[in-house]
This record gives sequence, structure tokens and C-alpha cells, in this order.
Amino acid sequence: MEAKGRERKILVALRGEEVASRFDMAPEAWLAVYREGEGFSEEKTVVLPQASAENLCRLIVSEGVDTVVCGGIEQEYYEYLTWKKISVVDFVVGTLDEVKRKITSGDLKPGDILIKGTGE
Repeated sequence: MEAKGRERKILVALRGEEVASRFDMAPEAWLAVYREGEGFSEEKTVVLPQASAENLCRLIVSEGVDTVVCGGIEQEYYEYLTWKKISVVDFVVGTLDEVKRKITSGDLKPGDILIKGTGE
């Protein structure tokens, strides 16, 4: 995803323990700082007052997030986030634990389906 050793703040749009299928329908978000070789720190889950793309974008910008992991995302929000120099890894399906494993291995990419039994 990024250069080795660089610290990144990551947000995963969630619905329960899984990546929310739609960015605008994520009622919560997992945030953490990731550093290659050291793992995750400052992990927290934020429950949004209401699931909406606007609330999520506000949280992403205010928290200084570098990378967003989500399911489907409307083009206007994708463009807004990338304009803000935020990397968006979209169309990801799977649990938070599976996403964290892929981030750690450096293999997370758009369109990843991280469900047991799919060859992952």
C-alpha cells in the first residue's frame, strides 16, 4: 500500500465486525496507526451519530487519516477523499481481522474479497 516503515493512519468503515458494504451506510469506523514492522497502535472504534458519507468524511479529515478501507463508495466521495490526498482501498469485502492481516502483509488492494473459502 505505501512505502515501508512509514507511519499511516488507517480507517476501516465498519458494520459490526465486517467492512460495511457501502461507505455511506457504515455506522462505525475503526481507526489505528500502522507502522511496518511494529504493527497497529492507537486502535479505537468510533460509533457515528448517524451513518452517512458526510459524517464519515468529516471524521476521516479531522482524524488525519491517510488510508480508508471500505466497500462500495460513491464517486463524489471517492474523488473528494483522493483530492484530499487520502488513499482509498474500495470494494473490499471481509472482516476487520482479515483486513488487518492483509494490511500487515502489505497485500491489501481494491476489490479484495477476504472471506474464508475463497482461496485467501
